[in-house]
Amino acid sequence: MAAAQWRGLLVGVAVGRVAVTVGGLPVIAPVDFALVDDDVVFRVEIDDPLHAATDGAVIAFEADGCRTDARSGWLALAIGRADTVADAEEREALVRRRGVPAPAHGREALVRLRPEMLAGRRLAFAD
Repeated sequence: MAAAQWRGLLVGVAVGRVAVTVGGLPVIAPVDFALVDDDVVFRVEIDDPLHAATDGAVIAFEADGCRTDARSGWLALAIGRADTVADAEEREALVRRRGVPAPAHGREALVRLRPEMLAGRRLAFAD
């Protein structure tokens, strides 16, 4: 899937899911996110195992939307390496961008996923 098509699926969406491995087991957690160019930027609590599992790891990000009344929907998937945005100036520049979730009370970090693989599709459910 082309990056432009993938981004088009995510227009107006603010919550997705991140899939990571914690202690050898899969964990899927909801995150508020923003697209910055083709990167997915989201925040996590610093003490949360999700933060440790995303820093320097290969993770998956997924968002979707379904309309049961119209029996249709879509999904968008990105897989790549994620890193905590450690540089204070870069973090501030990201937060100034529209839609990027600001870390609260110094207890949260921003994580950037740089996708290496994008996938997505529109769904149509048969009757």
